[in-house]
Amino acid sequence: MKIQTTFQLDAALLKQLKKKAKAEKRSLDSYIEFLLLQVIEDMPNQDTQQAIYEAEYSINLTEIDDLEALKKSLLSDV
Repeated sequence: MKIQTTFQLDAALLKQLKKKAKAEKRSLDSYIEFLLLQVIEDMPNQDTQQAIYEAEYSINLTEIDDLEALKKSLLSDV
């Protein structure tokens, strides 16, 4: 379901968006929605955000003694 909304853009930005949308053979609405979806899809989910936080602050890390054994175990699960 689509919901209509209104927002303000800088005139120069709007001009560039219209130009890019035309080059992509899209409507302005479709092009802006496409761009926003790209941004949203690149955002890590909550589990990934938690893992990033834990890695940054060395929380719940497991020491790897044998990298080759780890690789083999990961590949055997495929």
